[in-house]
Amino acid sequence: MVIGPNGEQMGLKKLNDAKTLASYAGLDLVLMSENSTPAVAKIMDYNKYRYEKQKKLKEQQKKQRENNKDIKEYQLSVTIDIHDFETRRKNAHSYLEKGHKIKASIRFKGRQMAHPELGNDVLLKFANELSDVSEIESKPKLEGRNMFMILAPKKD
Repeated sequence: MVIGPNGEQMGLKKLNDAKTLASYAGLDLVLMSENSTPAVAKIMDYNKYRYEKQKKLKEQQKKQRENNKDIKEYQLSVTIDIHDFETRRKNAHSYLEKGHKIKASIRFKGRQMAHPELGNDVLLKFANELSDVSEIESKPKLEGRNMFMILAPKKD
């Protein structure tokens, strides 16, 4: 079964006849469905077909990436140093600008569990530093030895 370049059905043709038709049109004969009875072949520009197919695939992947915004986790500590804090803040800032969410977490070790308010202060300071590009989606919560908070990018 041969399908013409404009989508019209040309009927059942022998392989040599179909190849001849394709060469007269200056196009390629592409086997579309090998398993069907009869096999279906189409006269088309194969390079253009491949290009369009790749273009559609890239567009689908782009839309999928936009829909699947990631949550990036940044681990802080109660005794975090200023430079380490600033580095995490800068990285989180750029990530929030891309439209992703941030999960800031603190794991309390040993006797740090006696003062969870210190961890809360560090998380709130982190949120305050990023307040120009983010808003707090969930307040700092303590679960076991971990305290975490989620920041979402500001809506324009």
